Amino acid sequence: MKRFVYINDDDQSHDLYCDNRISNRKYTVLNFLPKNLWEQFSRFMNQYFLLIACLQLWPLITPVNPASTWGPLLFIFAVSATKEAWDDYNRYVSDKKANEKQVWVVKKGVKKHIRAQDIHVGNLVWLRENDEVPCDLVLIGTSEPQGLCHIETSALDGETDLKTRVIASACAGIELELLHKIKGVIECPPPDKDIRRFDANMRLFPPFLDNDVCPLTIKNTILQSCYLRNTEWVCGVAIYAGNETKLGMSRGVPEPKLTAMDAMIDKLTGAIFVFQVVVVIVLGVAGNVWKDMEARKQWYVQYPNEGPWYELLVIPLRFELLCSIMIPISIKVSLDLVKSLYAKFIDWDQEMMDTKTGTPSHAANTAISEDLGQVEYILTDKTGTLTENKMIFKRCCISGTFYGNETGDALKDVKLLNAVSGGSSDVIRFLTVMSICNTVIPVQSKNGVLSYKAQSQDEEALVRAASQLHMVFVKKNASILEINFNASLLQYELLDTLEFTSDRKKMSIVVRDCQSGKIFLLSKGADEAILPCACTGQQIRTFTEAVEQYAQMGLRTLCVAWRELPEDEYREWSLTFKEANSTLVDREWRVSEVCQRLEVGLEILGVAAIEDRLQDGVPETIETLRKAGINFWMLTGDKQNTAIQIALSCNFVSPEPKGQLLLINGKTEDEVCRSLERVLLTMRITNSEPKDVAFVIDGWALEIALKHHRKAFTELSILSRTAICCRVTPSQKAQLVGILKSCDYRTLAIGDGGNDVRMIQQADIGVGISGREGLQAARAADYSIGKFRFLKRLILVHGRYSYNRTAFLSQYSFYKSLLICFIQIFFSFVSGVSGSSLFNSVSLMAYNVFYTSIPVLVSVLDKDLSERTVMQHPQILFYCQAGRLLNPSTFAGWFGRALFHAIVVFLITIHAYANEKSEIEEVSMVALSGCIWLQAFVVAIETNSFTILQHLAIWGNLLGFYVINWIISSVPAAGMYTIMFRLCGQPSYWITMFLIVVCGMGPVIALKYFRYTYRSSKINILQQAERLGGPILSLGSIETQQRSLERELSALSISQPKSRSPVYEPLLLDSPSALRRSFGPGPHTDFRTRNYKDN
Repeated sequence: MKRFVYINDDDQSHDLYCDNRISNRKYTVLNFLPKNLWEQFSRFMNQYFLLIACLQLWPLITPVNPASTWGPLLFIFAVSATKEAWDDYNRYVSDKKANEKQVWVVKKGVKKHIRAQDIHVGNLVWLRENDEVPCDLVLIGTSEPQGLCHIETSALDGETDLKTRVIASACAGIELELLHKIKGVIECPPPDKDIRRFDANMRLFPPFLDNDVCPLTIKNTILQSCYLRNTEWVCGVAIYAGNETKLGMSRGVPEPKLTAMDAMIDKLTGAIFVFQVVVVIVLGVAGNVWKDMEARKQWYVQYPNEGPWYELLVIPLRFELLCSIMIPISIKVSLDLVKSLYAKFIDWDQEMMDTKTGTPSHAANTAISEDLGQVEYILTDKTGTLTENKMIFKRCCISGTFYGNETGDALKDVKLLNAVSGGSSDVIRFLTVMSICNTVIPVQSKNGVLSYKAQSQDEEALVRAASQLHMVFVKKNASILEINFNASLLQYELLDTLEFTSDRKKMSIVVRDCQSGKIFLLSKGADEAILPCACTGQQIRTFTEAVEQYAQMGLRTLCVAWRELPEDEYREWSLTFKEANSTLVDREWRVSEVCQRLEVGLEILGVAAIEDRLQDGVPETIETLRKAGINFWMLTGDKQNTAIQIALSCNFVSPEPKGQLLLINGKTEDEVCRSLERVLLTMRITNSEPKDVAFVIDGWALEIALKHHRKAFTELSILSRTAICCRVTPSQKAQLVGILKSCDYRTLAIGDGGNDVRMIQQADIGVGISGREGLQAARAADYSIGKFRFLKRLILVHGRYSYNRTAFLSQYSFYKSLLICFIQIFFSFVSGVSGSSLFNSVSLMAYNVFYTSIPVLVSVLDKDLSERTVMQHPQILFYCQAGRLLNPSTFAGWFGRALFHAIVVFLITIHAYANEKSEIEEVSMVALSGCIWLQAFVVAIETNSFTILQHLAIWGNLLGFYVINWIISSVPAAGMYTIMFRLCGQPSYWITMFLIVVCGMGPVIALKYFRYTYRSSKINILQQAERLGGPILSLGSIETQQRSLERELSALSISQPKSRSPVYEPLLLDSPSALRRSFGPGPHTDFRTRNYKDN
């Protein structure tokens, strides 16, 4: 539905659209409590605990005081609600500050100050230099005679270079006094979040312009949160306001990402729930049977002969309440807390600070740090991610003559310098296109120093190179481009701009030579976009060879062309171009079609080659992460040869003979099919000499493969460890991430530009680099870093530590809950299977909230290995990738430990106090003390690196247990009066504690010693080396359970050759062999095997 904005007409537009009040709040005072409770109770576990808490309100069935569940439940809800309220309050304060900012508007022909929130659609807004734009505006006037203004969009897209905006052509020449009285209507689309597109039309009412349609584009707008720079004032019409601005529409909470560990915890929780249901049913039946057969015979029980209809449900429900603590109520809050700390560790890491730019690392997503330790595929952009994105003009080929081949720098090539000074027409035309066919803005300082502001680093490099060759781009007005060449001023009138898009892959401008009056089309772009447009008869073989030669050197190439346009042809085309620009439906497609009609019959002038150097540490980072078993895919928009050279130089793939590149090419479905089948066959049968094999595919072939041969390409994705995808679009990048995710791989995507955002958001983990292309990628990502080399530390250190700590915390949380629950179950066997509780309500509540939480929370400081060792031996990341520390097997070990410790505590406690005249509260406190002692030692033996804080948390918490209970025992109304004082004064109590610790921890320590000594893992070997101070020269290999690709591919209906037996691959070697495949020197690897992640 179209939007009609009436300019400077309050009566027409005031009530049609929203005002400029910004509101990012999630709640209001009235709806906070119900809305927050609704959100919290939308989670299954919260619903479960609420049901348990409600059942405990039934006095007939509750074995303990309802406070034992309601207390922790309300505490957890209060913590979550407080956090949400605080975050929402901060949003409210920020909104209020923006809404109450004073701005100038025109109302009834008079300028006056109002609050930003009172701006309405259609109002005329005046801005002064350095003002922030309060809403989305269409420019109708500026202080510059040419109708230009400069804006900074860093708050919008992160790009710090200034951008030029121009007033609508219909408003050109309107005097300042008349702007107050301007009237008209703007026809525009409904609000959307696309900050790079705005397709609209403007009509001014007489006497300004008699209903002539004026097309509007994004170039005629300035958007909310931008800043006006280097311009005295501008005037604009508000078209989108409040939360309907493009920035407001793009705000929102991204969908939460579920980590592999969260998924495993959910499965384990489900298994515990099923086990709990079975236990409740068995004990409920046993309790009813005992009640009918034995209980009614006991005079002291006093069961009635006939009970109510629900009598059979009472005992099962009592056991349900008793066993409900099997699922720890505090696990989610604990995990959220430690995950927030993991994110802070990343933010605080000084070793990941880019000292050159002062850019720190930042974790925007606090919930997925442990997934960093389970990454299996990294998909990376090239330009600005692997390279510095600092473009330097190095070589060129003009009219078949190569410059820079001998010196390595065309700017120092004597032949080129002589051609420039001699006035070579071919060279001058080449340099002219380099100078003005771009979006660069020349800026002259007060000191007379000329600098350039460019959105593209390629364009800036070309303009700077041309200026060094005396073709200096000095001024850019609304329609006049000025070049200073050898002290002569050349002027061109800019008639039209045919903008660059990722589909067109070229940019053109139409200019008129102010001296001769001739019209020229100047074009530059990728070779596959420019060379096919060459005029009939021109030989382009030399230019093709130049492109290939430069690409082999790893240089970026741009082809330069032009042609003279007859006046009639241009006039006819201009009408069509204007009509396409005025279309509101499919404007981009129609404009592109019209542009293609003009960009034909070009005279190819030459090829420019630009160098983009690798960032420091990129080859070492990739080599290290490949040793860690991580596979790499490069997804780039560059041409094939350039991408291959960069891949070879940064250790993506080994050069021949160790490495092998398999090309997938083709322009038709049949050609791509044959090429894909050939590569697949090679992948399947490569076994004579292990090689570092990678496939290379371009965007055209990829599009055909994804559309017509998706299953075969998916198989290739599984088989291949390395891929180089060239000439790919942003949507194709996202599709490739989706294919790997569909194969159940954990993916990480890293990029630095706006074209990488879709890929970053699609991946399990998105990493953005704060680079020269702005902060769009960094803002859309889960993590942002300053340089690619920091990715190594992010994964190997932060990711691995986060995985290890979360694995321990989650399993320990279940262990402590199961321990107390098993003791309750055992007690039921000596209490007539009645569902009675051994522990009182205060003890149960304190057990979960205080006694067992503090020691485990300091596990966020634990390090099984030093950071230096982890970086030196990246192979050990396999344990995280394969899920070795959290899986059904390890959980069964913690389950068994909880059962064993419950047996020890219960039997020793019962036997120690069976023949004594003890109160049930005393037996309860002895059993609870035994649990606390055991857990202190469990945390101690599972801790790898002790700090003072950890000692205080473990042993201080044990001391705190006694202090709290001494205080409670001194309160007569607490139900435990003098209990702890009496117990601590009895030698038998301390002997019991000693026996519980010895019997409970003895077998655990013995088993741990046996494994450490006789069945030590590679981590144990490294731990021993750290303690002894000796180096580890070889870690050998890890024996792993394999997951065959056949099972994965069977779901895709892809057949696998059955003639070969599976070969198990080495996983931890001194060579760069990896988790998925092993290449180069070392044992042979079968491509049809893939490791289990959850072995």
